[in-house]
Amino acid sequence: MSDERNLETIPAGALGIVPTRSCTALGEKVDRYLVKWRAEREDLHRNSMAFKGYYQDSYIVDFSTPRFGSGEAKCVINQSVRGHDLFILVDITNYSLTYKLCGMKNHMSPDDHYQDLKRVIAAATGKARRITVIMPFLYESRQHKRSSRESLDCALMLQELINMGVDNIITFDAHDPRVQNAIPLHGFETIQPTYQFVKGILNNVDDLQIDNEHMMIISPDEGGTNRAVYFASVLGIDMGMFYKRRDYSRIVDGRNPIVAHEFLGTSVENKDVIIVDDMISSGDSMLDVAAELKRRKANRIFVVSTFGLFTNGLEKFDKAVENGTIFKVVTTNLCYQTPELLSKPYYINCDLSKYIAYVIDTLNHDTSISDLLNPYDRIEKLVTRYKNEHK
Repeated sequence: MSDERNLETIPAGALGIVPTRSCTALGEKVDRYLVKWRAEREDLHRNSMAFKGYYQDSYIVDFSTPRFGSGEAKCVINQSVRGHDLFILVDITNYSLTYKLCGMKNHMSPDDHYQDLKRVIAAATGKARRITVIMPFLYESRQHKRSSRESLDCALMLQELINMGVDNIITFDAHDPRVQNAIPLHGFETIQPTYQFVKGILNNVDDLQIDNEHMMIISPDEGGTNRAVYFASVLGIDMGMFYKRRDYSRIVDGRNPIVAHEFLGTSVENKDVIIVDDMISSGDSMLDVAAELKRRKANRIFVVSTFGLFTNGLEKFDKAVENGTIFKVVTTNLCYQTPELLSKPYYINCDLSKYIAYVIDTLNHDTSISDLLNPYDRIEKLVTRYKNEHK
């Protein structure tokens, strides 16, 4: 992707990146890309008032979110952000961070991270020219629809951010994109990291045959069908899906337990299979689907997901790899990754920092990100090059 197009328009304001504590590592990577790209551009506008603050050693805003002994907190921005185009990054799933509450150590929950996000917005509102929230894992996205007398947390969150002065919200692989109906007059983008998945797999496996006879995409449930259809379409191969037969007479851990996984699709015998979903929570569903595919004589199984939460640890995945049920696990760095996960030989990490940097750079120039949202051409070139190199 070339960044030359960004030179065609004047920036909306001086760029400011605000990675909350949950997104420090990702924010620093994004910042390094932006510093490098802008330093390499021609400096015809270096002295132009419209490009004031365009060339910086770092675009990260100096701020802090200190906590009192009671566990309450505040945000303090330690520099001027007046007229800035702010991009706030937050990972609401990062459970590795802790704070003291009456002398006891507490791990930060999604609620804590969301409150810190609102504190940053509250400290900047009225000063910044524009505020964009980049929230890879959409807060409360699993509670996106109402089926009985229950809260609609994701819709409430979106409306709350807009009411606080946020102009745009960018997320990745939203559990259900229709939740944006809660804010129909404001900017909301959900981005699919399909290109990064394909790139990660092709860079780590050199004997793939990408055609209908040797490969297939699988959706583990009916809700992820569109995701799998797109993935299969850009690779030019077939897809199949499972649907979850649930026991609606009881509730376990907040949901109806799955009785069986039923398969719809053509034969998977002797084919490499990519199971693609938006998140791996406990991983039980993915592993059940992988086991079902193995019973149908599938070859190697790739478990691909945007968010690898692994809420019950990695032991099940270790055993599944050991007994040959799955071959590789592919997730992104859009959520917290444990050192243990990164050390696993079967794990493929897809880095999205460069992609986020492209999105930020483009939006700061008020330029269309349509080509970034649809990576079809880039995937086609990637696959063609791979096939030519592995004939």
